[in-house]
Amino acid sequence: MIDQADWWRRAVIYQIYPRSFQDSDGDGIGDLRGIISRLDYVRDLGVDGIWLSPTFPSPMKDFGYDVADYCGVDPTFGTLDDMDALIEGCHARGLKLLLDWVPNHTSDQHPWFLDSRSSLDNPRRDWYFWRDPSPEGGLPNNWLSNFGGPAWTLDEATPQYYLHSFLKEQPDLNWRNPDVEKAMHDVLRFWLDRGVDGFRMDVIGMILKHPELADNPPNPRWLEGMPEFLRYLPVNNRNFPGVIEKIRGLRSVLDEYPERMAVGEVYGTAEEVAQYYGADQLDGLHMTFNFNLIVDRSWRLVPWRASAIAQVVVESQATLPSGAQACWAIGNHDQPRFVNRHNEDGWGEERARAAALLVLALTGTPFLYYGDELGMLNGGIPEARLQDPARFRARGRDPERIPMPWDASSTRGFSTGEPWLPYGPAEINVADQDGDPSSLLNLNRRALAIRRGEASLNSGGFRPVAAKEDLYVFQRRLEGSASVLVLLNTSVEPASTHISIDYSKVLLASTMDAEARLTKALQRAARTRDGQVEVTIPGLAAAWLTTGEQGG
Repeated sequence: MIDQADWWRRAVIYQIYPRSFQDSDGDGIGDLRGIISRLDYVRDLGVDGIWLSPTFPSPMKDFGYDVADYCGVDPTFGTLDDMDALIEGCHARGLKLLLDWVPNHTSDQHPWFLDSRSSLDNPRRDWYFWRDPSPEGGLPNNWLSNFGGPAWTLDEATPQYYLHSFLKEQPDLNWRNPDVEKAMHDVLRFWLDRGVDGFRMDVIGMILKHPELADNPPNPRWLEGMPEFLRYLPVNNRNFPGVIEKIRGLRSVLDEYPERMAVGEVYGTAEEVAQYYGADQLDGLHMTFNFNLIVDRSWRLVPWRASAIAQVVVESQATLPSGAQACWAIGNHDQPRFVNRHNEDGWGEERARAAALLVLALTGTPFLYYGDELGMLNGGIPEARLQDPARFRARGRDPERIPMPWDASSTRGFSTGEPWLPYGPAEINVADQDGDPSSLLNLNRRALAIRRGEASLNSGGFRPVAAKEDLYVFQRRLEGSASVLVLLNTSVEPASTHISIDYSKVLLASTMDAEARLTKALQRAARTRDGQVEVTIPGLAAAWLTTGEQGG
């Protein structure tokens, strides 16, 4: 149980997509009572907390990221009493609970927007962005929606355009209006008073816009085939100068409540992301996600290659303020499943095994996406059953959101009703992996248990040892604790390297075969004059070695 004020520095957080985790009432959609019934599984996995994707009342145009009431629970998921029971259930098991807060936009059905839309002189008109057509009669500026098309929709009744950075049903809030800022601070207090431990803040880098909503410049690197919204550089509607002052305001609210935290979804360069920590004062967000192990700045999937991974880590460490905590993810509800992203040659699961050891060994706080501990695959969903309205990818984001497979039955143990999305393959499920010592699920359990018990892994410093094209080696060390050496081979071929003879014990390897081979190699190793020993890492494997004693 983690109970210190900075618990998040040593924690591992597990993301649950509520619609897909467990259904308790047979309607085919996961809910809060279902999550409560599975909390023992989450605890026994070995994580320290849960990030819950949105459960607020919503028309579900973007499945909860279009909020119609920030201080409630959608009936699809249950009631406020159910949320209180979930908070209590998490805390009883030593788990923290983070809610997904959506500050950039509301639903077009939120009472604030209905008021704003009702007339030109409504007191809440300025809570959103309303603009006349351009002098030529067109759009107010050239901003594009992240979900495709212009970021402006004409409201015939007034008639003015309103801004929406995502769907037209998701109008952007005007954070330059102090009444908006106050109302949103009060939302945070509402949930903090109920006992939540913090927030994942959705697209927090977009809440402040250019005061004159100036056009964005063309992106000179844009090419056909890249997402349309990257056609222009979002310099005037993302990471806009001054946003950190809004972030500091949010931090001041969190600081009213002991042991609470916020992690932000921020996209941009490493330098842009770093500013959200609040520079040397660290008075901004506690953490921001680093997505560069998933996608690069052009939204292209990052290759599973040691040199690319090492470069991401170097850039992160070079730009974070002193004392700031990195935050890593290799999967979430917006990106294809890890195994699918790295399965071009059929070795996706092997890479997923190595990735689990990598992300749990990096300096920072890892976030794990539900089902990735099983090696879940994207769902094969017929066109008629696709539901995601945001088709900025050909098939949207439904494939990575399919129901959690608890067993191999026809219902996967998820629901007695027709599931909201089709199930994945029956052979990937909790029940079967639970009893298999070599399964990916049990690898994750072992890794999480070791990480919690090894101070160097959860709190130690970082030192790079080797970074070749296909081999990445780094050390985690905390004074007074056993040192841990992390080895990652991203090639399908074995890779050899020299390490200190002090690393005499294998803590864990990504496969049982690799663990056995490395253990035998270390047992046979002879001390050399320079205190080095050559070890060979099997293809696509990762391993944690330790000195087995303090120091090293």
